[in-house]
Amino acid sequence: MDSSLFFDWRLMMIKKGDKIQVEYEGTFDTGEVFDSSSHGDHSHPLAFEVGSGQVIKGFDTAVLGMKKGQEKGITLKPEEAYGQRHPQAIQKIPRDRLPTDPEPQKGMMLTVGTPDGRKFPAKIIDATSHEVTLDMNHPLAGKTLHFHIKIVRINE
Repeated sequence: MDSSLFFDWRLMMIKKGDKIQVEYEGTFDTGEVFDSSSHGDHSHPLAFEVGSGQVIKGFDTAVLGMKKGQEKGITLKPEEAYGQRHPQAIQKIPRDRLPTDPEPQKGMMLTVGTPDGRKFPAKIIDATSHEVTLDMNHPLAGKTLHFHIKIVRINE
């Protein structure tokens, strides 16, 4: 066999370390769309390095072995996505530790900083004149997520 004509199809399959772009739509069990690469804040493919931890574990694993142009649907349990909800992530803090403008109100989202400089979202689930109760669980924690994904670029 002429080696110049031999093509190893495995070279085109996604592997750890590849830089890829993916079009996706994420839905809940109800069918409600919670995120999409073609709507809302994104409206462009998601770009990431496979295996680098830039995306949730189940999404990262799902693209391994796929090829450019390939599409598939995946279902991720909470452990493969944003984890389970943790009661200890709900904390009460004195109201005077929060800015007064805007006035903290139930349902409001805040960005909370940790002593080591990390930032993450927190939702106010209750507010009284003396304290505010924050839920620091990820908004998608505890949820089963469904994604339809399509590979649009690999190492290009």
